[in-house]
Amino acid sequence: MKARSPNSGLARIQAVYKDLPPKVRAVADHILAQPQDVVHLSITELAEVTQCAEATIFRLCRLIGMKGYQELKISLAGEMVEQPVQNIHEEVLPEDDMAQVARKVFTSNIIGITDTLQLLDTESLNAAVRLLNGARNVCIYAVGGSAPIAMDAYHKFIRAGISCVMHSDPHLQLTTAALLGPESVVLAISHSGSSKDLIEVVKAADKTGAKIIVITSYTKSSLAQLADVKLYSSTRETSFRTEAISARIAQLCIIDTLYVGLSLARQEETLDNLQKIREVISSKRL
Repeated sequence: MKARSPNSGLARIQAVYKDLPPKVRAVADHILAQPQDVVHLSITELAEVTQCAEATIFRLCRLIGMKGYQELKISLAGEMVEQPVQNIHEEVLPEDDMAQVARKVFTSNIIGITDTLQLLDTESLNAAVRLLNGARNVCIYAVGGSAPIAMDAYHKFIRAGISCVMHSDPHLQLTTAALLGPESVVLAISHSGSSKDLIEVVKAADKTGAKIIVITSYTKSSLAQLADVKLYSSTRETSFRTEAISARIAQLCIIDTLYVGLSLARQEETLDNLQKIREVISSKRL
């Protein structure tokens, strides 16, 4: 492993270790002993493993001069990788040619899709389709790298006749979330499940009585805890990399599954809509 920088997360923890309060020291002990595992844990999961409050973890982060848990994880992840190129894709090596890169990327995506299929709970899929199908309106929320997945969901759901909107701007998300109600459904998409903006929006929607469907890769993430229905994608990539490639592909497959389920439940309307769409789009093609 590469030499440790004095500004690294582990070095900072070691520097203040003897002055840490007992509860904070317990968290530090776990991080120092198993940093490679902490990279894969949400703050909720780390709190559970160390039997402490999330506030204790935040306190440790502040004591070592970091803004929060995510910054600590990024620092730890940087120490764990043997080569910087692994920050791009964990399987790829600098000497790989494009054939090897393609094989590794495709294999990673295939594994992510296969693992996600094994993870998906049929009852949760049925519940998600029922909620979406019966909703007066659907709001699809995501930020950053998850926004294109949310747009794909919007693009598909309108074909099934679902009244929905998609927002990636946090201010518009909060505005629309505040105006929802018991007959509304929110679909929130986040690989890490730890986006502060998205969590705030989902909490606002929950206060109105709206039902919440969450697609995420982390079962014990803060976002997942707010959901009425949870759909999990599998990824072998670490949670500090919010642009995780295989997670994105797996989540697109979940969206496709929901769309097909909705289309079957609304078969006549969907087929009629598809015909209308094909007719108007045909004029746009040569």
